[in-house]
Amino acid sequence: MLNTKKILIVDDEDKIVEVIKSYLEREGCEVFEALRGKDALDLFEKVNPDLVVLDLMLPDITGEDICKCIRKRSRVPIIMLTAKIEETDVISGLHMGADDYVTKPFSPRELMARISALLRRVSEEAIPLSNVVSLNNDDLMINILKQEVRKKGEIIDLTITEYKVLLTFLTYPQKTFTREELISAVLGEDYDGYDRVIDTHIKNLRQKIETNPKEPQYIVTVHGTGYRFEGE
Repeated sequence: MLNTKKILIVDDEDKIVEVIKSYLEREGCEVFEALRGKDALDLFEKVNPDLVVLDLMLPDITGEDICKCIRKRSRVPIIMLTAKIEETDVISGLHMGADDYVTKPFSPRELMARISALLRRVSEEAIPLSNVVSLNNDDLMINILKQEVRKKGEIIDLTITEYKVLLTFLTYPQKTFTREELISAVLGEDYDGYDRVIDTHIKNLRQKIETNPKEPQYIVTVHGTGYRFEGE
């Protein structure tokens, strides 16, 4: 799973970087290092890594801010390295877009296991869409070629944005999306408006595709995080 993957390590402690690097290279990874936040963002743009290991305590830019910057451009997996063990700190980091966290001091083997699991999960999430997607015994049908959506056989009229939201969910089934991730995927990385606008699009989409919008079977709310698609 790790062979040939590009991993960006962001940490200002040389010893930690060297340990992680040695383990990753042993697995066949191509490793890139950054001791400062600015260097990390520059490297991220240049190498387009498959995963980022990110320390939260950096000398110039906080790991939280780096995480926010990356999330505006990409959904690349991010594992936080943190000495902060308070639950509120961890939850805050996850809300900013990190996928997992490891507290210092840590076992390199545990970190490798976390990296492997996260990359495996990501590779399994995205699925190629067939021309016609049928859900819940033809309750909802999406014709990708015609850009046509039917509910119980009847064509329903979706806006362009609602259709993009639906396709995003279909491409990553069972993935929990934050509002920021949905906005980036649907409205574009340059969107800088009100982030709750995605809630309105979700509400309108539910009105059209759900049998009972108040008890959705397709787009479910993951409290404190965002939304997940559960149609089969």
